Amino acid sequence: MTTTVDPYAQLRSTSPARFLYALNPLAKFVAPLPAMLALVFVRDAATPLAFAALAYLLLLIGARFTVRLAVILGLAVPLGILLIGFGLSVWTDAALVSGTGAVLQLGGWTLYAGAVHVGFATALRLGAIVVLALLPGLTTTGPDLVRSMVQQLRVPYRIGYTALAAFRFVPRFGHELDIIRQAHRVRGSHGGRGPFAAIARWSGYIVPLLAGGIRHAERVALAMDSRAFGAYPDRTERHLVPWRARDTVFVALFWLVTVALFLLLAPWGG
Repeated sequence: MTTTVDPYAQLRSTSPARFLYALNPLAKFVAPLPAMLALVFVRDAATPLAFAALAYLLLLIGARFTVRLAVILGLAVPLGILLIGFGLSVWTDAALVSGTGAVLQLGGWTLYAGAVHVGFATALRLGAIVVLALLPGLTTTGPDLVRSMVQQLRVPYRIGYTALAAFRFVPRFGHELDIIRQAHRVRGSHGGRGPFAAIARWSGYIVPLLAGGIRHAERVALAMDSRAFGAYPDRTERHLVPWRARDTVFVALFWLVTVALFLLLAPWGG
């Protein structure tokens, strides 16, 4: 049995303490944006570590604790930082850091401490940016993001909802592909093992998948026409996503903490 995950399903908070779900999606994008941009230019390890710790704290407090969140924060992010850090340490030009101490020596190859510092500082910067991006990414739905862009940023609804309808095709295609695979399995077609059997199996999925996609696109187009989509310059929203005072407070506090961390850690030697 295969479970289809809809990334646009409504996210519900299980506790009033999970405050991230109650914030406007734009507030969660705007608040960490200056820190994410500034982290691109820092070269130390302490600053990205501090911002990663801040993002971890906000996610553990403000987001619903699920298996996916535990795997991302406890396994995927640390493992990714370790792999990228080691890879960049090996990749760093040894001639630039030959004045630092040797950490590892295999035959004629030497891994210097300077290379390790450069590699893991870069990996930590990437990891901190990713974790900061998870603040809106894990606690915002696609429809709410589009609604907030239309209502607060005045993005034309024709663009916003058309893009959202296009993105909705992704989970739909996954569901269609699962049904096609089950149907082929029941009929016993394209059985066997090996790469050639796999290529034959997947080539048999293409035509019915395209046919299902075209049928779904026609249904979506008819549904949008029946709702007079695009007939007027604006349309009434049944579900409002307002910008409240708590959104302003969240953005202001996040920016204050960002400035305080940069002043305290002085990554540019100020």
